[in-house]
Amino acid sequence: MMSNKDVADVPEVSAEEQERLDKAASEKQAAEQAALPYKWKQTLQEVEVRVALGKGVKGKDLDIVIKKDHLRIAFKNKKDEPIVEGTLCKPVKLEDSTWTIENGELLVNLEKVNGMEWWKNVVTHHPEIDTTKIQPENSKLGDLDGETRSMVEKMMFDQRQKAAGLPSSDELKKQEILKKFQAQHPEMDFSNAKIN
Repeated sequence: MMSNKDVADVPEVSAEEQERLDKAASEKQAAEQAALPYKWKQTLQEVEVRVALGKGVKGKDLDIVIKKDHLRIAFKNKKDEPIVEGTLCKPVKLEDSTWTIENGELLVNLEKVNGMEWWKNVVTHHPEIDTTKIQPENSKLGDLDGETRSMVEKMMFDQRQKAAGLPSSDELKKQEILKKFQAQHPEMDFSNAKIN
């Protein structure tokens, strides 16, 4: 447990120094990722792994195994020298994970079980990326699950209402409750009532 004295002993880092540190970390991460025998990218729902194979390589030449928590990619004639093999960063949906060969390149699509988190790496023993620096692509509302979609739609509605100087959805709900209460109790005087 850190005391206030310990926190005070931590030196402040200037904005320029922080920028330099971030740049160095980004360059190190880029070099580590470039050294991998594959390229990969991800969305919240899936991970795409690409491996350059060369012309003329067919599916029958490869030994590809996709398990819920394991990936293996190797040439059949070099089974003891896999291109990629290891425990996956997170579990995948087997029924929705596929592979294909296009233009001398193997394309493996791994459908994530948890479509709401970023992976730090493809297989756990490979270098990690900083997931806090990921810039996600814009999503369509239709891509979201029902609960998340309704929350985003409510936020968008409230933002439009605020921009127009109109009440938010919560304020509208309070006004509706007050109107119902007034209708149920016409004998009460609400002329000086203030609703928070």
